[in-house]
Amino acid sequence: MKALVTGATGFLGKHLIQKLRENGIQAYISNTTVANLTNVANIDSYYKNIKFDYIFHLAAVTKAGDYCMTHQADQWLSNQIINTNILKYWKSRQPWATMVAMGTSCSYSPEIAMTEDNYLLGQPEPSLYTYAMTKRMLLLGLQAFQQQYGLKWLYFIPSTLYGPGFKLDDNHFIFDFIRNCYNAQKHDEPWELWGDGEQRRELIYVEDAVDAMFNLLGHENEVFNLGSGRDYTINEFAQKICDIYGYDFDSVGHDMTKYVGVKEKKIDTTKVTSYLGEKEFLKTSLEEGLEECIEYFKRNMHFKENV
Repeated sequence: MKALVTGATGFLGKHLIQKLRENGIQAYISNTTVANLTNVANIDSYYKNIKFDYIFHLAAVTKAGDYCMTHQADQWLSNQIINTNILKYWKSRQPWATMVAMGTSCSYSPEIAMTEDNYLLGQPEPSLYTYAMTKRMLLLGLQAFQQQYGLKWLYFIPSTLYGPGFKLDDNHFIFDFIRNCYNAQKHDEPWELWGDGEQRRELIYVEDAVDAMFNLLGHENEVFNLGSGRDYTINEFAQKICDIYGYDFDSVGHDMTKYVGVKEKKIDTTKVTSYLGEKEFLKTSLEEGLEECIEYFKRNMHFKENV
């Protein structure tokens, strides 16, 4: 079997490719330098004579923090071009392949239950609105191509992914906390959480998410949330990281001037656990996952600081 993976050099992409290869699936990559999705011809030039069984579409232009609030037009254009081109390639060159695409929990309205049936309903959080709507449009595109051409797809909506293998300067909140605690402990740098720290968030360990994706292949034309089903306050996440480092959480401050987003975000995992079973789906505790992340960060920071 053969699979094309867009966004292959990203955090999720690297873990997915490893999983595919472990299971005997040949993985071919698309990123900014190989088979760039800004032009359909780029994919053809690399993979013209290859017949794929799956196309895993992970590529997207997104960054955490203030980027989404200041680059709305850039995000809209880039993501719509990428998504349109991969859909065109799918229909014209690989119509037998199953498209496996990634959504985002940011597309959910914080005002209604975050179940798969509600994904296209209500308004997403304003600060992430443009990115969220491009992901909704991607799902509508998959549904349209299935309705008109009979193509097969799967769509996954993960909560925040974490685990080893992240970029050391990644500014998603959990990686930011790991880096900030390291710098506070080792270099005595100040560490402040945004807001009062009582906003609630959910994480899922990246390898658990990848295992679920792999185990759900074959359930075509379905949408699945991928989350742990348990949320924590920002303060609780920071406390757990401090405990692993041996750093005093009472030394962590709070910046009440910063934008903190929605008060709570936890997606409903009833559907995925009904298909896979909770024990099979969620293998990694939060504490285990954070320890893996921190060990990975320390190991790589030690190497970086001693080069």
